[in-house]
Amino acid sequence: MSTDLNSPFRTKSVEQSIRDTEEPEHALRKSLSAWDLTVFGVGVIIGTGIFVLTGIAARNNAGPATALAFVAAGIVCALAALCYAEFASTVPVAGSAYTFAYASIGELPAWIIGWDLVLEFALGTAVVAVGWSGYVRHLMQTNLGWDMPVALSGPDAGGTFDLLAFLLILALTAVLVIGTKLSARITAIVVAVKVTVVLLVIIAGLFFVKADNYSPFIPPAEPQTAGSGLHAPLVQLLFGYAPTNFGVMGIFTAASLIFFAFIGFDVVATAAEETKNPQRDMPRGILGSLIICTLLYVAVTLVVTGMQKYTEMSPTAPLAEAFKSVNQPFFSGAISLGAAVGLITVSMILLLGQTRVFFAMSRDGLLPRVFSVTHPKYRTPYRATVLLGVVIAVVAGFTSLEKLAELVNIGTLFAFVVVALGVIIMRRTRPDLHRAFRTPWVPVLPIVSIAASLWLMLNLPAETWIRFGIWMAIGIVVYYAYSRGHSRLGREGRNAKF
Repeated sequence: MSTDLNSPFRTKSVEQSIRDTEEPEHALRKSLSAWDLTVFGVGVIIGTGIFVLTGIAARNNAGPATALAFVAAGIVCALAALCYAEFASTVPVAGSAYTFAYASIGELPAWIIGWDLVLEFALGTAVVAVGWSGYVRHLMQTNLGWDMPVALSGPDAGGTFDLLAFLLILALTAVLVIGTKLSARITAIVVAVKVTVVLLVIIAGLFFVKADNYSPFIPPAEPQTAGSGLHAPLVQLLFGYAPTNFGVMGIFTAASLIFFAFIGFDVVATAAEETKNPQRDMPRGILGSLIICTLLYVAVTLVVTGMQKYTEMSPTAPLAEAFKSVNQPFFSGAISLGAAVGLITVSMILLLGQTRVFFAMSRDGLLPRVFSVTHPKYRTPYRATVLLGVVIAVVAGFTSLEKLAELVNIGTLFAFVVVALGVIIMRRTRPDLHRAFRTPWVPVLPIVSIAASLWLMLNLPAETWIRFGIWMAIGIVVYYAYSRGHSRLGREGRNAKF
């Protein structure tokens, strides 16, 4: 932490951050409650993870013990969530980890984490939109006999442009411009559909569970044969530790993959500035959505692996295929419909998170200030929302659905590390701040959170680290070429000399 306003590690005080939210031209409307935040969290967490990654992890890494992998990943997220809750209730400003880092560690680390979040949310939004498009095309063809023209079906279907993904992002952009309360209402409806589908899987699936499918619950360990060199986890290259598929260590291998299923609860923190009572409601929203989703994940995994042998599970649609395997096509179709509907909110909330981080960075001058102006009627960052929405819509239109989960995972885990470190620093530098929610057992719990996040990061392929490093290097260049010179905090330091 530095008080030198010319230093790249200069910090922006909590009081100054809150004052910035009171500027009429750059103020967001406070309209969200604890219920809205919890719905947002559940809406973005229940998505690709529960509908896709369950099958991949069970089939390739952990078998029925994938339920324990969800518990392990949930614990890592819970540790981070306790740190997020303290910051979000103490610094109720848009930007999430970016804002927290600016107040505790400094401007350059804040810029790095903001740059990281922009990439994470952009990739996540585009990829989920492409996945949604695939579900919709399948439903149209299966139930209505309609086929999208190949040219407009996207690269995954042998086409050129994914029209459905493009239109989805544009529609969600319009919703977010009109206001977060409207998006919260839409999310509440869609989340009700998703949760109904998940509960349907749990309740209906219980009647088709066979005990033999749980044997063995933890399959015997097998050495990982796929991947060497840069494809190997970084922990293997650094320490010679060879992760396994299945066995006890296979549970942690699966946890590093299905961690993607939990990405989203941190998006709740980006809406702190638009919350009516952030000191009370942010911790409830963050922790509430995480607890609900973890319980649902574990229950669904236990049911699905009990319905179908893990070796036979589908890597693309495990829930629907599990019901097909027991001759229940009605439930299979309902699950596919629920997945298609559910992915809408995942895309919308990821886009919401990105626009709020972009808005916060713009308001601080690290990105052009023109994007921090809010709409005179809706009080939303409409310029940033429209810009990002159009860019991501185009990216989604031309994007092939590839394995980008690792790159998104490493960005999120990096944010967890920064937030946990920030809690420790802020407790020492600003013990006077009122904290409506206090992370317990500081500094022990944040240190454990950092260690757990780093461990999962080390289990990601080395090539993922290289891609992440390249994006961060580009961010450093942008910071010194533009952001440092246009920073509002930096200008205040220069003006103070005269």
